[in-house]
Amino acid sequence: MIETRPYVEADRAALRDLFARAGAGAPGASLWGHPESEAAIYLDPYLDLAPGSLFVATDQGTLVGYLTGCLDSSTFPSEEERIAAAFRRYRLALRPATAPFLARALLDGTLTALRRQPTAGDFADQRWPSHLHINVAPEARGTGAAAQLMGLWFDQLEQAGSPGCHLQTLVENTRAVRFFTRMGFVPHGPTPLVPGVRDGGRRLHQQTMVRSGDRTQVDGGDPH
Repeated sequence: MIETRPYVEADRAALRDLFARAGAGAPGASLWGHPESEAAIYLDPYLDLAPGSLFVATDQGTLVGYLTGCLDSSTFPSEEERIAAAFRRYRLALRPATAPFLARALLDGTLTALRRQPTAGDFADQRWPSHLHINVAPEARGTGAAAQLMGLWFDQLEQAGSPGCHLQTLVENTRAVRFFTRMGFVPHGPTPLVPGVRDGGRRLHQQTMVRSGDRTQVDGGDPH
């Protein structure tokens, strides 16, 4: 039986364990194969800076999913800043296991620059200031856990008076895109390359999606 609730500090250890396996099977589930540094980007800052916007899903007491969020992204360290901090802290540039990712990222960055194409990056728009990340373990997919987590998040957005929310996923993660569409999000803007990240050798592309409190604000951008 799936239950969802706000995060409490006692969940921290189990949540970190869940982070390492929740994305299994999805395109781009791991960036460079070092879960500890990836958690320092996509989990730990939310535990420390926005625990009130974090929700978990459990099945018979075991954590099987979570949603991290931020009501005002302008008050939160950017993804670029968090990645830079993780690279410094864990000395990722010196780790042999990280070398293939760094080589691919350098190649991708060079090619896109030569072609004058954008690469994946942070999204900032005052119409959709809130943002979220959501992950559900493979065994809990299709149980309604993700939809329940989103319901708690939408309740918080409404209570806080947020005008809108955005998220960033991958074009190639079609399951996620379908789910977010059902949750009321629409594609927005271009779909740039995510440097260095691969799924079975194929390059991956960032998909920004937005959901407005006032649906008239959503123009859909350029979904490509």
